[in-house]
Amino acid sequence: MWAYTLRRLLALIPTLVFASLIVFATVRMIPGDVIDMMLSQNDTSAGQKDREQLEQALGLDQPVYIQYFRWLGGVARGDFGHSLWQNTPVLDQILARLPITFELGLLAIIIGLVIAVPIGVLSALRQDTTGDYLMRSLSILMLAVPSFWVGTMVMVFPSIWWGWAPALVYVPFTQDPLANLGHMLTPALILGMSLSAITMRMMRTMMLEVLRQDYIRTAWAKGLNERTIVVRHALRNALIPVITLIGIQAPLVIGGAVIIEQIFVIPGMGLLLLDAVGQRDYPVIAGVFLVVGVAVMLINLIVDLSYGLFDPKVRYR
Repeated sequence: MWAYTLRRLLALIPTLVFASLIVFATVRMIPGDVIDMMLSQNDTSAGQKDREQLEQALGLDQPVYIQYFRWLGGVARGDFGHSLWQNTPVLDQILARLPITFELGLLAIIIGLVIAVPIGVLSALRQDTTGDYLMRSLSILMLAVPSFWVGTMVMVFPSIWWGWAPALVYVPFTQDPLANLGHMLTPALILGMSLSAITMRMMRTMMLEVLRQDYIRTAWAKGLNERTIVVRHALRNALIPVITLIGIQAPLVIGGAVIIEQIFVIPGMGLLLLDAVGQRDYPVIAGVFLVVGVAVMLINLIVDLSYGLFDPKVRYR
């Protein structure tokens, strides 16, 4: 497994280089010019000379390919550059926000699995019953309703009807764990319910397929009770495609967190990205996208390595 893991990590290097090229080019395609924004805020009468001086000070006077290789060389050394507006290291901003988004995403995935796995298993065991139809309808409803709409409704209507609204003041987990979880639970629940919809349907489909296997019929014929058959024999094999789905959902979690963090005022990577896009802060945008790309690749690697825990037939050579 160690050799397989090393090969996968080495294979990430060309992928990251290609991803960095796409990120750097895409950031430069965002409409609007950061130089114009800075000049309009500081000096409405600024001329061409002022513009050239500002471009030179920010390093934007060089050709794009030179800016890219200079930025890539800095990233290779662990230097993501400095914010164009705040002149603070981009890496420091990302490291301050990354644990917050990681906590939100982890809670959302856990909540999604807690909802999806039991309901998917129960729906498969009670196939074509009233309960099965209700649970399938619930999954379709959660899949159809976007999480940002639910988040907006949660923010608006409870405050109108009952005078209650989710907490909007973020408290670090190290400072007050209970207050932190109280603030993160509602957005994580909304995001987790959205993720659970497709996981629920996948869990049901795979359980139905596994329950039709010969070894499951043999277990029934031996007189084993339903709980033993489901937990010890069927569930482990049915979870393998669900684990793959978790890796696929990682970008969805991060993408959903961007909007959810904005709605619930969570100072994570999503809020940092939105602020940077509004200010055309190119180093921050590129840094956030690159870190997110690395996180998605590592999550998928962890998912691939976890197959061996659930399926003994999987061997890494």
